[in-house]
Amino acid sequence: MTPRPFALLAELTHRCPLRCPYCSNGLELSRKAGELPTSDWRRALQEAAAMGVLHVFFSGGEPLLRTDLVELVGEARAAGLYSNLITSAHGMTRERLAGLKAEGLDSVQISFQAADESLANAIAGTEAHARKLVAAGWVRELGLPLTVNTVLHRENLHQLAELIALAERLDAQRLELASVQFYGWAYANKNLLLPTAEQVRGAERVALEARERLRGRMEVLYVLPDYHGERPKPCMQGWGARQLTIDPEGRVLPCPTASAIPGMRFESIREKPLSWIWAESESFNRFRGTDWMPEPCASCDRRTVDHGGCRCQAALLTGDPARTDPACSLSPDREVLVRLVSEAQARAVEPDTARLHALRYRANPGG
Repeated sequence: MTPRPFALLAELTHRCPLRCPYCSNGLELSRKAGELPTSDWRRALQEAAAMGVLHVFFSGGEPLLRTDLVELVGEARAAGLYSNLITSAHGMTRERLAGLKAEGLDSVQISFQAADESLANAIAGTEAHARKLVAAGWVRELGLPLTVNTVLHRENLHQLAELIALAERLDAQRLELASVQFYGWAYANKNLLLPTAEQVRGAERVALEARERLRGRMEVLYVLPDYHGERPKPCMQGWGARQLTIDPEGRVLPCPTASAIPGMRFESIREKPLSWIWAESESFNRFRGTDWMPEPCASCDRRTVDHGGCRCQAALLTGDPARTDPACSLSPDREVLVRLVSEAQARAVEPDTARLHALRYRANPGG
């Protein structure tokens, strides 16, 4: 039986004013001219709701760069979808945010690169931190729930306690401490972004203490990074199980980074109904369930818990998306990950704001 999807990630654009070196979007980004038009996005939202999707995340790139964002939020509300804006806050004004709320926007997530302004701006590749603080204030003034999100890596983990304090001052209802996932530009920059084992252990202590201290006031989500664990995370709760992504060009993906898997073809919402793509397409059925699994996954009692790990990570590290994710200590390819971590640790140095400028930044696809 085909499972029901619950969430849609709507990647409206790859255009972004930030140049974060950990960006997981592909190295080949969609240009403005190739973006899905408003009419197709409106149809996609209606089709998603008809399939049982409850929640849409408007993301990018920077979704505020789409001039039709207010219209799309209104379409989501008309379809009965809970909508969340995932933004760098670049291009946000109080008036525009109020307009989005009036059309039905339910919540806002703002990314922060660090607690300290100079480090945050260095990571973002532009002066963005101050406007993020102002925008977060507007979110709360207008009565919208606020999530603060920070991607954690070697260059900012030493500010974790300060980041938690910042989220408290901003009156955030949720804090997502998202360990960097090594895809796209993050993989290209892994030797400078991969945290040390000592950093990870220290961060876990700080995050768990904050979770207990703030229970009932602010939800604190912290997930141990894959590269320092013994078992993989249940990526997307399983391939083609609960969530789907539509990228800026209209391709429908089982996860946001699936397009990085060599040799896989993904259907477009321009050409096929969303329900058909979810239920019938080869790409969504390729790793759905457990029949595809090799050993040791096929006989593992965790096969329906972690689903063999991440298919994108397996493809990136082993060349084969059907292999057991090397993030699992039982993977026959575990040594690939151990070696990668060891090489990165050998290059570990103290955080240095100036060094961030030497990282390979994602390119802005522009027009």
